[in-house]
Amino acid sequence: MLELASAVLQSGVRIVQYRAKRGIDESALQRLRKLTLEHDALLILNDDWRTASLFDCDGVHLGPEDDGFAQVASVREALPSGLIGLSCGTIEEVRAANAAGADYLGVGSIYPTTSKNDAGEPIGTGALQTLIRTSDVPVAAIGGITAARITEIRSSGAAMAAVISAISNAADPRRAARELVDAWNA
Repeated sequence: MLELASAVLQSGVRIVQYRAKRGIDESALQRLRKLTLEHDALLILNDDWRTASLFDCDGVHLGPEDDGFAQVASVREALPSGLIGLSCGTIEEVRAANAAGADYLGVGSIYPTTSKNDAGEPIGTGALQTLIRTSDVPVAAIGGITAARITEIRSSGAAMAAVISAISNAADPRRAARELVDAWNA
């Protein structure tokens, strides 16, 4: 994980999300925090706002099943300067996130994905655009995003794209990350 993070950070990626569905490795999180600081990048912890606070992460990303998802104000008290991102896939969820005071939204799955078993049916770029227009805050498109699809995501109005497989499954993750960054910036 740390090698992969180093490769993407060297390629120009500015935000890294630590997604540890089987439990947080505190030593790895500490090293990842150091690495992101060295590259002037943000570190977002998935699912656990208490640990994000303990390890000086730049923020937390919460899904509907996570503690704090429905209590953004309480999370904000614990992370007063931290970013709070919420997963959304419907207009109702986006409106609730707007009212709750989220800093950004993760929207998707846009395309089919194998990285998340419970991603549901892909919503496509048309629904993504609708949710972006409904959102008061920047939107990160999530799910099935590849180098071939990144331009379409950028054109949709998304502020960010979250990727896993397009980089982690690549023969050369550094090159794959660079291609994604370059295509996004083109």
